[in-house]
Amino acid sequence: MMREKGYSLAELVMVTSILAILASIALPSIKYTNRRLKEAELRQALRSMRNAIDEFKRYSDLGLISPDFGTDGYPKDLEVLVEGVPLVGMIDKKIRFLRKIPVDPMTGKAEWGLRSYQDEWNSTSWGGENVYDVYSLSEGVGLNGIPYREW
Repeated sequence: MMREKGYSLAELVMVTSILAILASIALPSIKYTNRRLKEAELRQALRSMRNAIDEFKRYSDLGLISPDFGTDGYPKDLEVLVEGVPLVGMIDKKIRFLRKIPVDPMTGKAEWGLRSYQDEWNSTSWGGENVYDVYSLSEGVGLNGIPYREW
């Protein structure tokens, strides 16, 4: 007698239920992995803009660029870091500190909260004199429990 080949219904149900259990375990892990990636992008964007602001200030303090009056050596806005400023004594040569203003991965926009040197360290309104610091405008809270606005 020949035996018929194939799987029984019980075997198919068992395999399907095991796959469903494994998928339900993996789904939350994927969710947190995606969020961690966005948080890493946010850290990188903040770091690059803050480094550009610090470099602008360093060039200003060394007298290599002439900043606008009343800015205390800081850029007047973020666009100055992208457009560039002429080096002292070289009208045709500009130095740029950023290629472009990065997109905030939490909001999906290239808009950032700004603080001037005259503002309080935790101020959420920009005084407008200069750009001393940047922060995310996202209302979310990071995996570490700290709001993105405080990063």
